Amino acid sequence: MSGKSSARAAVIGILISIVVTAIIFKYTESEITWNVLKKANWFYLLIAFLMQVSFWLLWAFRLKLLSNYLGYKIPYFHSVEITMASMFTAAITPSSAGGEPVRVKMLSDRGVDVGTSAFIVLAERILDSMFFASALPVFLIITGFSTSFGFKIAVIFISLLAIFIYLLFRIFRNEASIDRFSGILYRAVKWFNKERAEKYSSVFSRELRKFREATIRMLSNSLSSIFVLYILTVILWTAGFMVPSFILLSLGYDPYFLYSYTAQLIIVIVSLVPLTPGSSGIAEVSMAYLYSNFIDTNILGVLVALWRIITYHANIFFGALFVNYSLIKSRILKKY
Repeated sequence: MSGKSSARAAVIGILISIVVTAIIFKYTESEITWNVLKKANWFYLLIAFLMQVSFWLLWAFRLKLLSNYLGYKIPYFHSVEITMASMFTAAITPSSAGGEPVRVKMLSDRGVDVGTSAFIVLAERILDSMFFASALPVFLIITGFSTSFGFKIAVIFISLLAIFIYLLFRIFRNEASIDRFSGILYRAVKWFNKERAEKYSSVFSRELRKFREATIRMLSNSLSSIFVLYILTVILWTAGFMVPSFILLSLGYDPYFLYSYTAQLIIVIVSLVPLTPGSSGIAEVSMAYLYSNFIDTNILGVLVALWRIITYHANIFFGALFVNYSLIKSRILKKY
């Protein structure tokens, strides 16, 4: 994605977010909302922002840990750089899909082969999905919140996850299945560009084998290593899910920790629908709908606005800083 198209996507995502939030303000007694905002406790707002920062830093630590388990020593700052750059591209692409290719590219730029880089990024998403799939039913049962809708989301998500894992197993179970899949990739690319398909025909098979080797190495690690990664996943998402509760505290309202956590689990799964950059609009509407079940409607507008500023807009702003830092650094390195 070029610089112009990235900026355009970022602007579109922000505009959609602002427009949808403005509509929510329109229908939730905005005069009262502004009075609530003026009385906000900035200490709790700072904690909410620090929860988001913790989310970024813990994600980077998990990335470093995954790389270490596979034999690649990546400095922690590089992991932060990769994480923040991917947060930016995730924020400007539908269902946050752009973050994964950026992490693969930046990992490969730091000496990790493409197949292993792809496995690391996919392992992150599988860990996330395992957490969502296990946590959502538990919290729905504990809270009884949005039970019918929540369980439908959980069943659909768990079913799709199971199908995805089964397909991965079918593709990578042995050398023959990898050869068949690389042949499918070759024919698919050839249909679009014959020269490129010929050029990369051997690359497909090689990188798929490296992906399989990385999978075997990861599964060969002790269960404690995988458990550590899962617990880290739980902690990083918990930090992110705490943001709305601390915003509510800053506004002088009950934080509704359990209800909010359950709602966040539903929102993050619904936001995977690939419609708008960074799920702008989808996330705001989902949050307004779910949180209207347990908080006063007059603070919905400010809650949604502050939540998106801290989570989405901050991803774009700080992510863009790291993207530009990476570009400047790479140009300097090429020059010298």
